[in-house]
Order: sequence, then C-alpha cells, then structure tokens
Amino acid sequence: MTAGISGTVIAPGESSPAEADSRAAGSKPAPRGPRPRPTVLTRRYWNTPRRVRALTALCLAALLTAGAVAACVLTGARDGIDTVGHQAAPQAVRAADLSFALSDMDAQAANLLLIGADPDYAVLRKQTQDTYEQRRAQADADLQGAAEASAHDPAGQRAVQRVFGELGQYEALVARAQLLEDQAHAPAAKPPAAALDTYRQATDLLRQQLLPAADQVTAANAGSVDQVYQAQRGDLAAGWWWVLATGLLALLALAALQRMLAVSFRRLVNLPLAAVTLLTALALAATLTLTSRAAQHLLVAKSNAYDSVIALSRARATAYDMNADESRYLIDPDRAAAYQQSFFDKSQSIVHLDGTDLAGYNAALAAAVRAHAANRADVPFAGFLGTELRNITFGGEQQAADRTLNAFQTYQVDDRKIRDLRNQGRLKDAVTLDTGNAPGQSDADFELFSSALGDVLTINQRAMDQAVADADGDLGAGPAVGGALALAAALALTVLAVRPRLREYR
Repeated sequence: MTAGISGTVIAPGESSPAEADSRAAGSKPAPRGPRPRPTVLTRRYWNTPRRVRALTALCLAALLTAGAVAACVLTGARDGIDTVGHQAAPQAVRAADLSFALSDMDAQAANLLLIGADPDYAVLRKQTQDTYEQRRAQADADLQGAAEASAHDPAGQRAVQRVFGELGQYEALVARAQLLEDQAHAPAAKPPAAALDTYRQATDLLRQQLLPAADQVTAANAGSVDQVYQAQRGDLAAGWWWVLATGLLALLALAALQRMLAVSFRRLVNLPLAAVTLLTALALAATLTLTSRAAQHLLVAKSNAYDSVIALSRARATAYDMNADESRYLIDPDRAAAYQQSFFDKSQSIVHLDGTDLAGYNAALAAAVRAHAANRADVPFAGFLGTELRNITFGGEQQAADRTLNAFQTYQVDDRKIRDLRNQGRLKDAVTLDTGNAPGQSDADFELFSSALGDVLTINQRAMDQAVADADGDLGAGPAVGGALALAAALALTVLAVRPRLREYR
C-alpha cells in the first residue's frame, strides 16, 4: 500500500474513486434526454461528495457542541467555586469573627468592671485592657473588610455603616463606665451604680443590636453558600453526563466519517481524521476528569470544611459571650438570674443536651463525654460541637475536636465553682477564680478551650483554602486556553481531512 500526499493510506493496485467513475462513465452511452433534477429526499441526490460534506458538517457541529457543553459546565463550576470560596464563605466567616471580637470586647469590659481598682488585680487589669484594645482593632478590621465586600451592595453598605455607628456608641459607653469606676476607686465586684448603669447600656446595645446584626450577616452568607452548593452540586452531576453524551456523539460522528472515507475512497485510514478522533477522546477524558475533580473540590470546601468552619466560628463567638455572662453575673446582682440563664442557653448552643437545666447540665455533659470517649462515632449531643464531631474529615481533626470537648467540660466545672463561691458570700474568691489565669482557674481553662477550638478551626480553614486553591488551579486560564486550542485544532484537522477527497470530484 502507498500513502497519498493528503495523509491517507491507499491499498495496493487500487485507483481513486474519481478515476474509476471517469472510466465507467466513458463506457456508457450518453443520456438521451434531460433527467429530472434530484431533490434532497431522493437517493440520487446524495452522491458521494454531498454525503461527505453532510457528515463533515455533522462532525463539526458535534465538536462545537461538545466544546460548548464542556465550557459551560466548567465555567459554571468555576463560578460556583468562586462564590463559595472567595465571596459568601469568607464573608460568613468574617461576620462570625466580628461576633467573636465584639463578644470578647464585652467580656473584657465586664472583667474591667469586675476587678475594679483592687490592687491585687493590677497586673490583670493591664492585661484585660490590652485584650480589649486588641479586640476593638479586630472588630474595626472586620467591619472594614465587610464594607469592602459590600461595595456594590447598597443595603449591605447601609448595614455596615449602621454597625460602625453603633460600635462607636458602644465604645463610648464602655469608656464612660471605666472612667466612672476609676473615679470611684471601686473594690472588686462592687462597681458604682452609675458605672454599672452605663455598662448595662453598653452590653444591651451590643447584645440587642451589634451581635444580632453580625449574626444576620453570617446567616445570610451561610444561606448563600448552601444555595450555591446545592445548585452547583446538581449542575456538576448533570454536567458530567452531558459532557459524556456530547463527547461520545462527536466520537461516533468522527468514526462514521472515517468509515465513509475508507469505503468510498478505498483508504484504510485518514490520518488527520484519526488525529482528530484521538484529540477528541483525550479532551473528553480531561473534561470528565476536571468535572469530577471540581465536584470533589466543592464537596471538600463546603461540606467537609466550611460547615465545620462556620459551626466552630459561631461556637467561638458564643463561647466568648458566654464567658462575659459569667462576669456579668458577678457584677450585677439585679440581673444575675438573667445572666445565669443566658450562660446556660449559650452552653446549650455549643453542646446541646436534652432534658436538663443548669443544675443538671454538668452531670449530663460528663455522661455524654464518657459515651463519646468510649466510641468516637457516638456523638450523643447536638449544638456547634455536635455538628463538628459528626463532620470529622481531616488528619488531626478528631483529636483537636475531642480536646475542645474535654476543655469545654472543664470550663463548665469551673463555672459551677464560681457560682457556689458567690452563693457562699465569698465574692472576691469568686472573682479570683473567674478572672484568674493560673492553672485550674476559670480564665486559664477557658483559654485552653479557646485554643483547642482554634486548633480544630485552623485545620478546617486550611482544608477549605486548599480545596478552593486546587479548584482555582484546575479551572483557571490554563485549562480554558488549552481546551480552546484543542477545539480549534480538531475543527481545522477535520476540514483538512476531507478537502483532498472532495477535490477529486472537481
């Protein structure tokens, strides 16, 4: 056999179909009269050139359709990842971080009022003031980030400006409460009435206005993440099958054209068309792989990581507000019962145990912790930590989450000791246990809880960031440019494959 200049292979001893048609035409008598013009529905109309052109057009259309479907699926995946990984999820986490900063600001403000001018707490007072300033700077930074994120959202901008104004009012009230206490040289847990009244205004503003506003932002963005995730998950599942269907259609059309050329032109194989077929098969496999990987990245980023990140971020904000309730309970006897109930409600938000109250909570918590320690798959409670412990995915996450649960239990034990000391009339001992940073004291144990919570939060945040980065790499400009070039090459090679054969009929 020999190879023609067009890149096709001719069997030995065979001539082209155009030459054969010419010789056959010379041996036949000329028609006696004009024959009726064939129509598209007649068999005589579909001679070899027209069939080649029609099948070539089908191949080109199938390639373009497959390319369009692939581009649509992967572009949708990129947009979904962008919304989840770069917009709604970071904004939800930032809003939860704002709640944490605001809650700790108020906890530190309560502690400043609690320790008063007692010289035994001079070092602690300086540390508390420094922490308050750090959290204030953190809240300002979070609000600035929220303002930038809502630059094109008038309603969001108005909400941020409202929070800015209310935060300024809160800070002014806290500053005034501290000034009034400093002027009175108040002893520990005995703030002057004017300072306590001013602090009440500040904490009410924070709890009734600032924290609910931040929670609304968190919830709105969390809802957006859920909505985009569910929609994109379905789109990727359906898109995978659409990519497969259109890709197989293109391969079938190419195979049909290859067979027609082999039969009609007596070529064993058309090399350009074989190259197109191979290129199409490789592009189909690559697109299916990218679609599957995008679905996996989305699953890891949202379901495995983000769900834990948002639960843990909200747990941290709730925990710091709960810690503030402990100090509020000591400095404000008139509201002590309300603050005690608030502490219990927030404890239930973190680890929810059915059928218990504050008096029975520790015993129920201890039983739940023992059951979980015996079988880590057993999580007999709800709440933020329940959500996390049911979503263990990454290396080291189980150990960090278990440390968080154990530290939470220890902190709850400290809280009951504080209340017992207060009820025994040992108010300064209660203040020391509440604000102390020595091992075994409440703030030290709370810091262990916060640190463990931060560890498991970091594990999930890193996993989410890595999944988003991997998706960005898979769905970035490189694959898009490569896909466009592959499609252009396939279209050009398809035309190149049939042009020499059609030229034989001119």
